Amino acid sequence: MALRPVLWGALVVAVLALAGFGIWIFSLPPAPAAAVAPAIPREEGTAALASLKPPKRERPVVAIIGINDATEVTDYLLPYGILKRADVAEVVALATGPGPVKLYPALSVEPDATLAEFDARHPEGADYVIVPNMRPDDDATALEWIRDQAEKGATVIGVCAGAVVVGKAGLLDGKRATTHWFYVRQLRDENPTTRYVADRRLVVDEGIATTTGVTASAPMALTLVEAIAGNEKAASVARDLGFAAWDARHASAAFRFNRRFAMTVLGNVLAFWNRETLGIELAAGIDEMSLALVADAWSRTYRSRAVTFAASADAVESRSGIRIIPDESRADWPAARRLPAIGERPPAQTLDAALQAIADRYGLHTTDVVAMQLEYAGER
Repeated sequence: MALRPVLWGALVVAVLALAGFGIWIFSLPPAPAAAVAPAIPREEGTAALASLKPPKRERPVVAIIGINDATEVTDYLLPYGILKRADVAEVVALATGPGPVKLYPALSVEPDATLAEFDARHPEGADYVIVPNMRPDDDATALEWIRDQAEKGATVIGVCAGAVVVGKAGLLDGKRATTHWFYVRQLRDENPTTRYVADRRLVVDEGIATTTGVTASAPMALTLVEAIAGNEKAASVARDLGFAAWDARHASAAFRFNRRFAMTVLGNVLAFWNRETLGIELAAGIDEMSLALVADAWSRTYRSRAVTFAASADAVESRSGIRIIPDESRADWPAARRLPAIGERPPAQTLDAALQAIADRYGLHTTDVVAMQLEYAGER
């Protein structure tokens, strides 16, 4: 009996908290209307390409840095796959220390080298350093290495919230920049002299480039291919990947925290009994770009997470040569919770198909939540 007042008090607090949360949700703006990305002046695009020309070598060295603890999967694997497929540069996937790189929200890979091993092979530094989103975003080893590479003349490219990491390295002072829509306030607060540029998927300013959200990693990599090897080469690679365009056009107004987004996430989180673990089979030669996009999308629904499986616990080498470590060693996966095999469909089409499958399984609002996180405005 003595506990009853305490329990009633806890219930009242819970009800008041939920009421306050409800008021907060309904104070949010509605979902943004469809927005049209403004055209990019030709001279601006030309200037960006000129700024991204290889600063050192005719065949440049591209280093993609990751921290072992948590590096965004699409930010890390899409530039790797696109640049490897283009074959216009030496591309190296790095980790801050020995061991695998745990990617999030899914996958683990064996990097090509550690930062120390890269420095021993390339004491003069890379031509380009690609910085994905990382957690934590202030890893001391990563920040010191990024600063050192910039001092050696590398062009530093912050993909998605990797722009925040570049800012923490002290490289955005006085620069124009962009980032994932969710991190714009943090970028501005932490870099008060940086000028945020809206409606641009890629912003280049004096040796530093930054992009918007997760899926901007593909047009960024294609822009880099164009800067290195020309438009014809970039167009050929883009066709193979299923991308119709890769310029800097972007409609920033289409991406913002809103009422429907918050309510969908809350509903999916509360439906914890319907949470699913979905399996993707790894096979030798699997397209790491399509795999990254599928695993990323299905792991952002707040209803599911994607894991990889293979008959052996050994790492599986992808199409472009990176080694992917299976999450589970098993010969098969229950059919109802098994995602379709990663086939030969171009990566851009694979993402659209995954978003459609998410809509079929969980509804259009969940698909919109995933697309908003990926900052993706493609057809669904």
